[in-house]
Amino acid sequence: MVKGIFWIVGFFAICMAGVIFLSNVADTAAEISYEQEPFIGEAAAPVSIVEFGDYKCPACKSFNESFFPLIQKELVETGKAKFYFMNYSFINIDSNRSAQFAEAVYQELGNERFWEFHHLMYEKQPDDASFEKVDLYTNEFLQETLGEIASNEEVARVMEAVGKEESMKAWEKDTETAKRLGVSGTPALFVNGREFKGNSFEDLADMVNEAAADAE
Repeated sequence: MVKGIFWIVGFFAICMAGVIFLSNVADTAAEISYEQEPFIGEAAAPVSIVEFGDYKCPACKSFNESFFPLIQKELVETGKAKFYFMNYSFINIDSNRSAQFAEAVYQELGNERFWEFHHLMYEKQPDDASFEKVDLYTNEFLQETLGEIASNEEVARVMEAVGKEESMKAWEKDTETAKRLGVSGTPALFVNGREFKGNSFEDLADMVNEAAADAE
């Protein structure tokens, strides 16, 4: 069962088989370590937005297709915020495997190639309920997916890193951060350490503007 918020432009619908997800996280700023985390935007941007996501989560796929472009255009490209992605993989072993693979892509090939792989993973996510099945995101699948945007040499580097479990620590760091913040569903957003609880992109923009003003 996928726990999370089904993000759609203008409003949020619940993706929990009829059970409403409510967070118990206090509305206070939490300390988040952004070091060695993939992001887009200007490093000097005053606001840090973090998405906790799972590559097998349909709600995250919807977020990536519908909500993320607005964040990139209106908040990141304007210099108001930078946007980070952190893993909270909880659906099944495929979630863990793909998250650790993506971390290896980031470590071996850099930030830009990571984001290419990140978006491609959501594009290739099945549109039906097969997301609940295991072993869809095998190492072979992930290798072939990366091969669509990377050279054979680059793919080999990533596969070697995956084999040595060199990305495990980065994945564990994300998981520990998500648990410490009380994240229990994806996608979950935090703005300068505060959980976003709004219902629209406008709510998020307001929160970012407020955070930017506080940072001055």
